[in-house]
Amino acid sequence: MATTPAPTPAPAPLVQALTSEQPRAETRDGAAVGTVAAYLIDKASGQATHAVLSLGGFLGMGKSYYPVPFALLGFDPVRDVYVVRVDPQLLKGGPSWANHAPVFDNAYAERVARYYAAEH
Repeated sequence: MATTPAPTPAPAPLVQALTSEQPRAETRDGAAVGTVAAYLIDKASGQATHAVLSLGGFLGMGKSYYPVPFALLGFDPVRDVYVVRVDPQLLKGGPSWANHAPVFDNAYAERVARYYAAEH
C-alpha cells in the first residue's frame, strides 16, 4: 500500500547572520538604544533585509532581540553607529524574542513589516 509523503515545508527565506562586532544603535537624538547583534539575510538575493537589535540585559543576561527593517535605520559613518528612525517605545513594543529566535519565514517578515508599516 503506497502512502503519500507529507509535504515538505518551504524553507525559511531568511537566515540570521550573527555579528562578531556589534555596532551601536542610537536614536536620532543620540540616545543609546542597543547594539546590532545580527542581520537577517534574504537567501535568494544575499541582501540584508533587517538588523536584529539587542536591547537591555546585564552581563549577557536578560537581553531581548528586535528585528528592524533596514528602511527604518540609517548609518552614521562618522560615528560608526546605526540610527534608529522609529520611536524607542514603538521599537520596544515590536516583534521580539528573548531566548529562542523564531522561524524567519514570510509570515514572520510580513508581521514585522506590518508592525512598522514598512515594505516587505
